[in-house]
Amino acid sequence: MDFLGILFGIILLSHGGDLLTKSSVDLSLKFSVPKIIIGMTVVSFATSAPELIVSLNATLNGFSSFAIGNVIGSNIANIGLVLGIIIIIYPITLQRRFYTTDYTILMLSTFLFYLILITGNKVSRIEGIILLISIVLILIYLFSYQKKSISEFSDIGNMSDISISKSFLFVFFSGLLLWLGSETLIKSAISVAEKFNISERVISISMVAIGTSIPELAASVVASLKKQNDLSIGNLIGSNIFNLLVVIGITSTLIPIEQIDSKIIYNDMLWVVFFSALILPLAYLKKRNILTRRKGIILLTLYLVFIIPLILN
Repeated sequence: MDFLGILFGIILLSHGGDLLTKSSVDLSLKFSVPKIIIGMTVVSFATSAPELIVSLNATLNGFSSFAIGNVIGSNIANIGLVLGIIIIIYPITLQRRFYTTDYTILMLSTFLFYLILITGNKVSRIEGIILLISIVLILIYLFSYQKKSISEFSDIGNMSDISISKSFLFVFFSGLLLWLGSETLIKSAISVAEKFNISERVISISMVAIGTSIPELAASVVASLKKQNDLSIGNLIGSNIFNLLVVIGITSTLIPIEQIDSKIIYNDMLWVVFFSALILPLAYLKKRNILTRRKGIILLTLYLVFIIPLILN
């Protein structure tokens, strides 16, 4: 029953996140918010909502390692598992923006988060505020200097005929789905961990993290089949940045995250740094600026090298 609870929780989180994304984008369009701002803020925040709700709920219930493990595992899965799968389906040609902006911001965010973890074995309220200030500065930089055209956000869609009050109702309902999904997922995952003598760190980094990465996987596979892989890698990197700065930033600002498992800091977080950094050398390996199917197999293999020993130990 606990495994069914995990599956049910993941389904609720997936549907809640999808509904939140669609309804919040629709509301933004109704209030005449430019698509460039919607793409850079509303969509990114909404797609990270499952990780946020799970981490916040876990911290509220005293499972701090679960909260951090979910984000770390999700970031590793987004690159090793999700990116690996989508470039096996259809290779990605990297644009100049990837090197000058996306990759640079990802690595800076990753190192900032790692620095916070190793200096105190916790994420305090002040450190959470620092993470949130960082994402605000990043968004200001992107909006002010990147000069992205509106056409780059054409995939966002158009305003629906639904009334504003119904759109707000959908946002509220999506929030309920997310919270119910997180409650079900966390309780079921903790129950499984206790029955099989698995630590909350392992269950959160593996099963829960993969579950909360399913929306990114589904969206990226669809984009890959449409040959829109440049959009896929941008979304994945954006999701990883938001996970570190926004999800942990909001969670620790509301409730400081204490007593983090040392293995998360000195082992798992190093894997986050490794997978994040790995994209650059892969881009220069053989076919330059192209993430080929062979490179996708490399990412998937390395993800299995990480996840299998974690589960078996």
